[in-house]
Amino acid sequence: MNATQTASIGATGRIQAVIFAALVGLGIVFAAGHLQAAALHGAAHDARHANGFPCH
Repeated sequence: MNATQTASIGATGRIQAVIFAALVGLGIVFAAGHLQAAALHGAAHDARHANGFPCH
């Protein structure tokens, strides 16, 4: 393997890590914005309003 191949493998891994982190983050925002469990609602109340999710 030469340096160019090694660099492209590293770049691919970084892109995959960014995509994975973005999907996890969006999943957390979605769950916090839409679940109605009492404890989650209390913990995420301010974050919901800051992100534009109506909750009551």
